[in-house]
Amino acid sequence: MTAIDEAAPPGSLADFERLFEAHADDLHRYLGRLVGGVADDLVADTFVAALKGRDGFDPARASARAWLFGIANNLARNHLRRRRREHAATARLLDSARAESHENRVVEQVDAQLRARQLAAAIAELDDADRDVLLLTSWAGMDSNEIAEALGIPAGTVRSRLHRVRRHLRVVAPQIDAQITARGSTDDVD
Repeated sequence: MTAIDEAAPPGSLADFERLFEAHADDLHRYLGRLVGGVADDLVADTFVAALKGRDGFDPARASARAWLFGIANNLARNHLRRRRREHAATARLLDSARAESHENRVVEQVDAQLRARQLAAAIAELDDADRDVLLLTSWAGMDSNEIAEALGIPAGTVRSRLHRVRRHLRVVAPQIDAQITARGSTDDVD
C-alpha cells in the first residue's frame, strides 16, 4: 500500500493518478466479474465519483482501497438493478409475443447451464447486503475487515452475513439438483 492509501483522497492530479494506478486493476477485475463488459465504464465512474466526493472520505473509517470498492459496489448494484428491470421488461415482451412450445421446454431442460442459472438466481434473490458480502469475498478477494471498511459495517456483521449466505446456498444446491433430476425423469415419461 502506498502512503496515499492511508491519507486523505488525492488533492493533486499526481496523487489521484497514483491512487488510480494502485487500485484500478483490482477494481476492474472485481467489476468485470460482476457486470461484465461495462466494467471499464464503472471503473471510470468510480474514480469520477471518488474525485467528486473526496471531501467525504474519512481515512479513520476506511482505507482508500475499501472506500473505492464501496463506491464501485454501489455503482455496480445500481447498474445491475437497471439491467434486471430491462431484462424483466424484455422477458414480458417476448412472453407475450410467442407461446411457449414443447421444443422450447425441452431445450431449456437439457441446457447444460441450467444449474448455473438457478444458482445465479438463488444468489440474485439474496438480500443486497448479503450478496455484496458474498461477491466482495469471492470475486474481489477481500477479507472480512476490508469488506467491513468498504460497506461501513462491523467485521462481525460481515462474518455473520457470509455464514448465513453459505448456509443458504448449501440448502439451495441440493434443491436445484433435485429439480433438474425431476425434470429429466419427466422427459423420459413423455
